Amino acid sequence: MTELLLMCMIAGRRAALTAVRVQSVIEIDEITPIPGTPDFILGLTALRSQALTVIDSARALGLEGRGDVRDQRAAVVEVDGHPYALLVDDAYDVGEALGDPVAVPGGFGPGWQRAARGMVETEAGPTLLVDIEALVAGPVAKAA
Repeated sequence: MTELLLMCMIAGRRAALTAVRVQSVIEIDEITPIPGTPDFILGLTALRSQALTVIDSARALGLEGRGDVRDQRAAVVEVDGHPYALLVDDAYDVGEALGDPVAVPGGFGPGWQRAARGMVETEAGPTLLVDIEALVAGPVAKAA
């Protein structure tokens, strides 16, 4: 596998998004809340006159999100024709997967088990390969 990856940190873990799916990396400035949406959807922000739905990636994994997201980086992606800004702790490099993904080892929690396509080896070490659609879908709803 020689797939290019956007190397980032999500919820304190080394993660990667398939680079060809990332349109750009931006800094989030203003977010306009959307009433009635799940808590992992923070609201809307604008990029070149286009509205982006802002997803808190940590909350989408079922983890604790960050309080203040001002100046936080986000990867701009498109899913089913809709643009999203996926908040990441940091986006720091573009690297290459050095092998095929393997199963995510236990201990990462159910959010990562659901949202990671696997663990890949990179020059920076083992990295969780994120399923973009799983982040946009958010955490699995708990049974009532």
